Amino acid sequence: MLQFEWQIAIGDKTIPIAEFRKLIKGVSGVVNIKGQYVLIDQKEIQTLLNNMDEDKALSHADLLQSALLEEYQEAKITLSPAARKIIKELMQSEQMALPKHLKATLRPYQERGYQWLYNNSKVGFGSIIADDMGLGKTLQVISLLLQFKQEGRLNKRKALIVVPTTLITNWQKEIERFAPELQPHIYHGAKRAFKTDGCDLVITSYGMLRSDAALFQKIRWEVLAIDEAQNIKNPGTEQTKAVKKLKADVKIAMSGTPVENRLSEYWSLFDFVNSGYLGSAKYFNKVFALPIEIENNAAQLERFKKMTAPFILRRLKTDKSIINDLPEKMEHDCFVQLSKEQTALYQEVVNTMLDALKSTEEHSIERKGLVFKMMTALKQICNHPSQFLKKEDDRVALSGKTELLLELLASIYEQDEKVLIFTQYKEMGEILARILEDAFDTKPLFLHGGVPRKKRDDMVEEFQNKKHVKIFILSIKAGGTGLNLTAANHVIHYDLWWNPAVEAQATDRAFRIGQQKNVLVHRLISKGTFEEKINQMLEDKKHLADLTVASGEKWMGDLSTKELQDLVHMGA
Repeated sequence: MLQFEWQIAIGDKTIPIAEFRKLIKGVSGVVNIKGQYVLIDQKEIQTLLNNMDEDKALSHADLLQSALLEEYQEAKITLSPAARKIIKELMQSEQMALPKHLKATLRPYQERGYQWLYNNSKVGFGSIIADDMGLGKTLQVISLLLQFKQEGRLNKRKALIVVPTTLITNWQKEIERFAPELQPHIYHGAKRAFKTDGCDLVITSYGMLRSDAALFQKIRWEVLAIDEAQNIKNPGTEQTKAVKKLKADVKIAMSGTPVENRLSEYWSLFDFVNSGYLGSAKYFNKVFALPIEIENNAAQLERFKKMTAPFILRRLKTDKSIINDLPEKMEHDCFVQLSKEQTALYQEVVNTMLDALKSTEEHSIERKGLVFKMMTALKQICNHPSQFLKKEDDRVALSGKTELLLELLASIYEQDEKVLIFTQYKEMGEILARILEDAFDTKPLFLHGGVPRKKRDDMVEEFQNKKHVKIFILSIKAGGTGLNLTAANHVIHYDLWWNPAVEAQATDRAFRIGQQKNVLVHRLISKGTFEEKINQMLEDKKHLADLTVASGEKWMGDLSTKELQDLVHMGA
């Protein structure tokens, strides 16, 4: 498919370049060529011929992009019927029977996903499966691995699955449940042993891959699948470099949020699955990221979607044509007033920090550090004064958010329902755990980064299956991905991450396949503070939410002093 030859189109006829050169040699003005009248301007013709240098080598990426867009260097080109047929076949998955002995009934969209993955692997392209959280990406990939095993493709070369530590158990259990024929080997923990004999696939964590990179890089894998692929969104990190050095015939990136903050993250995922296809990072930022993110360039956005469409599969839970038996998700912004103590602390921090900022240089690292420090302090004050002051004073009346939280929980308890409470901070989770134990006379579950894997699995099991366990507090970093917590039909975001993609990922621990009830999402926002203003800023950006969102706290360091004053000033 990736062989080509240039031809010149004159009206409805095409002729080879060599013949065209002969016909126009020494002529200008309006001339008759093959029955078609053409205006010949030698200068323009020479530019055209230079662009169509017969000896010029085009990369596979250039050829494929030209074929998909039907343009080259922004000039329209025409594909031959044979080329068009090949492109059409590339865009469509062929009907492929599910592997034998798969212990699952795939939903129609999951079956299409499996066929799409298989088809892309067959023609030699990597894939980004970006289905919404909870739509069963893992099952679709397990189905593909089982098919590969049955074709003998995992006899010599094995599959490697790289996942966050929290998901190792989940993958192990899903394979046991849906494809017991597959033999996984877990490479993790202090007593880990590296082997590829006697198994079909190796499952490891990003951390293990980073620390033992040489072991994984010396092997050529049949399949390399990375789960929660946003873990390689930053091209410069050691983790991303370690993943991209791995050699594999088939590469699959799995992510419910292929873009969390900015379009360059999309480039990093594409660079993993189909290296070079979107050019260098510098070229991509110039041609796509800046025009789409900054200038809202609709033409470039369409061009980008058309180029990437064959290699990324994204279905949304809210699309009733994809899944029509999932309950509704209802989001509610809950605005709370600061207490007197919070108001006084908030104002004191604003005054002190703005004074300190006056002596710093615009755009300096020192200034960005101070802004980050101010935002963190204000966020903690809005949560509960004791978090900011580092005092163990858990009085509910000190915080407007805590008072509202107890009201919400009383109502949830009355209805005999379960709830997930997300916070960004481990120390805030500890404060909430103490307050809620005192209020409801029972200790809530609390999952944070320091909880070992075995205990984490036990917590999930307990919450899902024990009726009396109603409340699960989770740090958003430790519990925001990978967990199935459908026993809850309430989600409370105690403090916001200021990244809609991360927030949605956390919410979808409850709003996923298996959920039987409508899910109510409560977002706690301190009224009249910077929290309310940032929330509004993110709302204003939602027209580009599918591709990029504001990048959280770091971008605040770039605001001018006047913009910062407007942001943190109390009041509407």
